Amino acid sequence: MTGGIAGVERFDSPGKGRGLRVTRAFGVGELVLCSPAYSFVLSGEERGSRCEFCFSKKEKLARCGKCKKAFYCNAKCQKGDWAMHKLECSAMIAFKENWGPSEISRLVARILAKKRTQKERCVSEKILLIDEIQSHVEDVDNEKRERNEAEVAGLHRFFSKHLEFPDHKDLLALISQVACNGFTIEDDELSHLGTALYPDVALINHSCLPSVIVTYNGTSAEVRAVRSMKPGDEVLISYIDLLYPTDDRNNRLRESYYFTCDCQDCKAKSSDKAKLGVRKRSDPVEPQAVGNMVRYARKTIREFRAVKHIKNILSPSTLHLHLFNN
Repeated sequence: MTGGIAGVERFDSPGKGRGLRVTRAFGVGELVLCSPAYSFVLSGEERGSRCEFCFSKKEKLARCGKCKKAFYCNAKCQKGDWAMHKLECSAMIAFKENWGPSEISRLVARILAKKRTQKERCVSEKILLIDEIQSHVEDVDNEKRERNEAEVAGLHRFFSKHLEFPDHKDLLALISQVACNGFTIEDDELSHLGTALYPDVALINHSCLPSVIVTYNGTSAEVRAVRSMKPGDEVLISYIDLLYPTDDRNNRLRESYYFTCDCQDCKAKSSDKAKLGVRKRSDPVEPQAVGNMVRYARKTIREFRAVKHIKNILSPSTLHLHLFNN
């Protein structure tokens, strides 16, 4: 039985398949939905500076007494993470410097562990079950297939002591699901903190003129409107960096998500001139220009979050044109 989230509903989106639409009006900055992660993993680079369970950044975190490599805010966070950390704890001790599964492998291992003990729909599956997430496994090319096979080998090498694996075909499908639908958790500075899977959020389709953005509160995903929406409007996010011109964006979409965008911006290519005007494509990228763009992006994100409930912030299309004209 399908659950529900107030203000939104699952529907069949013309030309896109499953999608999400609003059932009431939403204003700019308003929270459309909030979803905890089905499963998440802290990046290895963040270990020691952030809590493995809540991703809080603190000084003097408590260290796991066994492996000495995982850190927590307190005993409560450590206890909350143990069901997942135990997949890695003894293995990190055993493998020592040879411990090296990828972030995707670590997340897949945690998903398998949760699925083994899960008895009913969880709070991150109110409108889409994890097994319903599209894998595109039939679309994977030889290069990605080899990469996925390497992930399978890594899973068996590093996690076989604590996990029972599904058959090879199902494991490859899960890896493809995570590769296509995993979300990068970022902080206010747009730094990579970890990876997570949010089944309900994965239902949202792409547009280069998005109506929402996804930000993060700890390990929870918050979907907020960046343009006004009326009942029946589809909830749309951008799967890719919108700083690229149309052809580049669609090349990236085909490569990673196996489709071409037909939004109004892609049809009209209306913002390509502004985007290409940043620099000639043959010109080297000046470090100062890159620095300015990164600083602007970070400033924009901070300002958006500071005025989440104020209506007069820039729309996504205007924001990107503004970026390229400054």
